[in-house]
Amino acid sequence: MKSVCTAVLGVVLVAFAGTARAEDDNAKKLIGVWVVEKAGGDLPAGSTVEFTKDGKLAAVVKADGKEIKFEGTYKVEKDKINVELKVESETVKETVTIKKLTDDVLELEDKDKKLDVFKKKK
Repeated sequence: MKSVCTAVLGVVLVAFAGTARAEDDNAKKLIGVWVVEKAGGDLPAGSTVEFTKDGKLAAVVKADGKEIKFEGTYKVEKDKINVELKVESETVKETVTIKKLTDDVLELEDKDKKLDVFKKKK
């Protein structure tokens, strides 16, 4: 019985370690400035989003020849990014899914299954 409990505990710890590792990797890779290359959702191409180490984000949306700046916070949970943006006097919350994240490419899918493709700014 003791060996069965030990085995189950080992599997649980490995599962949690794997999940934490993926979450940590995503959080680390996400840090930086990303430029929208291909717009599928609300962000037009050319817009930027900056993710910082301390969980803050800054977005610059380019529309109609103007730049609109937004600030907020984010939190990475596995393959999800929970975002809170301040838009005028309101706080908008949204969760997007990381479809692909490398050192140079980020693909995010919104709740409507629209995909935005970003390239990391050097």
